Amino acid sequence: MFRAAIAEGTELGRRVEPLLESGQLVPDETTIAVIRERLARGDAQAGFVLDGFPRNIAQAEALDAMLEEIDRPLSGVLLLELPDEAARERLAKRAVLEGRADDQPDAIDRRLRDYHEQTEPVVAHYLATGNLVKMHAERPIDEVWAEIVDALEQVQARA
Repeated sequence: MFRAAIAEGTELGRRVEPLLESGQLVPDETTIAVIRERLARGDAQAGFVLDGFPRNIAQAEALDAMLEEIDRPLSGVLLLELPDEAARERLAKRAVLEGRADDQPDAIDRRLRDYHEQTEPVVAHYLATGNLVKMHAERPIDEVWAEIVDALEQVQARA
């Protein structure tokens, strides 16, 4: 959503672009407002997938409250587990292939540190709900994708 706002040249895009380029996280208030607005659109009424959100407990709690408020319970949370070294290698490769300025070694290390400090507690938060599905993401893309599709079909069947 942030990259789309940047591409569209919106005010939000102009605010978040320097943060994303430096590998920093967008402040919670901004992120939550963007998610709220996006979930209100018509194409999200039948369901939605959030990628990279929530990234911390405050965002998870805000998402839980928002979904309760709009009477749309969370159906599933997919956790793609990947060792740090494999993540570093993939992000370095993405930096070359896609020219992503936010995939420089210092930014990658900061994001991994942020993940361990801020996002790992979200895993425990959703594990307690019974909605968390863990996946080993070090496998080839087609294998991981097949598992994601299967998990989403199972979530849809339960809903």
